[in-house]
Amino acid sequence: MRFENDNGALRFYHQGEQGLIEAWGQDSFRVRTRINAPFTGNNRALTEIPARCDTRITITEEDHWVGDGTIDKRELATITNGKLKAVVNFAGVISFYKDDKLILREYFRNYDGTLSRESRCLKITNREWKGIIGGSEFSLNVKFESRREEKIFGMGQYQQDCMDLKGCVLELAQRNSQISVPFAVSSLGYGFLWNNPAVGRVTFGRNYYEWIANATKEMDYWITAADTPKQILYNYTAVTGRAGMFPEDLMGLWQCKLRYRTQDEVLTVARQYQKEGIRIDQIVIDFFHWTLQGDWKFDQTYWPDPKAMVDELHSMGIKVIVSVWPSVDRRSENFGPMLEKGLLIRTERGAAQTYDFQGDCLEVDAFNPEARRYVWEVCRKNYYDYGIDGFWLDNSEPDFGVYDYDHYRYYSGTALEVGNLYPQMFSRAFYDEMSKGDRPVVNLLRCAWAGSQKYGNVIWSGDVPSTFEAFADQLQCGLNMGLAGICWWTTDIGGFMTDDINDPDFRQLLIRWYQFAVYSPVLRMHGDRGPFNIPPLDDRDWGGGYLHTGQPNELWSYGEDNYAIMKKYYDVRVSLHDYIKRLFEEAHLTGSPLLRAMFYEFPQDEKCWELQDQYMFGDRYLVAPILHLHEYKRDVYLPEGRWMLTSTGTVYDGNCVVNVDAPIDYMPVFEKH
Repeated sequence: MRFENDNGALRFYHQGEQGLIEAWGQDSFRVRTRINAPFTGNNRALTEIPARCDTRITITEEDHWVGDGTIDKRELATITNGKLKAVVNFAGVISFYKDDKLILREYFRNYDGTLSRESRCLKITNREWKGIIGGSEFSLNVKFESRREEKIFGMGQYQQDCMDLKGCVLELAQRNSQISVPFAVSSLGYGFLWNNPAVGRVTFGRNYYEWIANATKEMDYWITAADTPKQILYNYTAVTGRAGMFPEDLMGLWQCKLRYRTQDEVLTVARQYQKEGIRIDQIVIDFFHWTLQGDWKFDQTYWPDPKAMVDELHSMGIKVIVSVWPSVDRRSENFGPMLEKGLLIRTERGAAQTYDFQGDCLEVDAFNPEARRYVWEVCRKNYYDYGIDGFWLDNSEPDFGVYDYDHYRYYSGTALEVGNLYPQMFSRAFYDEMSKGDRPVVNLLRCAWAGSQKYGNVIWSGDVPSTFEAFADQLQCGLNMGLAGICWWTTDIGGFMTDDINDPDFRQLLIRWYQFAVYSPVLRMHGDRGPFNIPPLDDRDWGGGYLHTGQPNELWSYGEDNYAIMKKYYDVRVSLHDYIKRLFEEAHLTGSPLLRAMFYEFPQDEKCWELQDQYMFGDRYLVAPILHLHEYKRDVYLPEGRWMLTSTGTVYDGNCVVNVDAPIDYMPVFEKH
């Protein structure tokens, strides 16, 4: 083992592996290793280069007992940056200490000539590199010791009922409603970023943790230490970027359904909202308003004058966002030119097809800068120049016909090596150009990766079922997305997939979901509402008229009783405007999410680390959503302090559980006093 002090960074060499540990932000390190090659220079999520930090490096020798009972001298290196210290031993095993207390150590079970706990004959090493035959990449497996008392949060969005990820196996891959954002927050006081967009897996086991990249050229992770989760997020977003300032005129209601088929339908809905005295901040024009996937333009049969439509909506104070998919149908006018220029995803074998929904498609290679420019120029001409305000970048994982990641190749490498970065690169086709203007960029996406918060992305939780079970899962998704740095987040109110809007159980779900959404970053009506008995507008097998549409999904679409409840909660959202504005400002300045796990605000309260069915909306409101059918009471835990129940004005002292009423027109909310 050989160590060097490289201008304040610790460089080490061991059996062909080169390693580098360098200060990267306050109380933080970036750790990289590579086999027999220089580092790639890719910063990936670490786009914000921090100011230089003062580090201390010591290289010493320690006594080690060897097998014959004699003492040998082995080198040991230490680098310190504020609260965080990293120690590398003679076998290349890295240990991390916060204020000199061990918080994380690489897992090593190989005989090294000593009698230490890690000195065993299992031949398990902390970093396992395996060459991929015929390629320059390796599969990489990095293991860490597991602490029984530790809890793990963050990591993006997984459709499951686990908020604490200890004991979970998570696929590091993007799918519809699954979002891999590989940043974890530990109850032991550290944050850990797996700064690698490779497809793989992480296991937070009881015996050890295991991070796997199926194809990569280097190991790259970042770690920070802090006393509170709030400080961990501050440190993390300082090096990965923070969201811009969310526009005030988008903090209210967004109206959407699957799907408005004509500009007359859009204008009719907008005019009715105006007549009802309800302001909608944005209306969403969903998919198949186009001629073919990849044409990226309105079907003029049903959208004869988009500019006039946009102008009228703007006159009502309504912004307009339009759906853009990365899929390009073989029949599209852009397919031939893009294929010829190499701007579409390549397949490794068999037919050239990546997506087959309503057409035989290849998808845009968003890693290719020329492809991003091409898509933007078409969308600029056909949408942006009409005054369209934003883009709904749906299917942005991308949504493959089959998730065989080894089958696809991008401009920057194989999908196995870089695929998790795709949604961020697709978003940048729009953000990089729109950000040149004088208005904050706000686009809607179905997927993200580490650092996506800085590219104007509102992330929604995907096409989820309309069930109470799925609703409860979305709460876990939103809280863990916030802990992974994604502060602009939303859901389809009521879930996406509904068979019958007249089902009273669904209507109850819709109301409970809507109440929750009022106390969420973005309030957005959307869903595919059955029964599906509305005939298409024409008999073509393409264009804006042939695909089905769902039932109406406006606030008044579910009966007078439900309309009254939704109007009541709409007024609540309006009354929270100044507060919500402050929360968005806080997200912009510090990286704090709007939707907060209880322990985020009360880290010293052990009970708060166990709760996953209530949350804080900012620092003032404790929200207890109703997550079960026919539930009209529920228990709520109140941390230390004084809390006022908003329905009655009753003030409670904290450190207790209270049982409160939750009639259909009320979701329990406590205001901190």
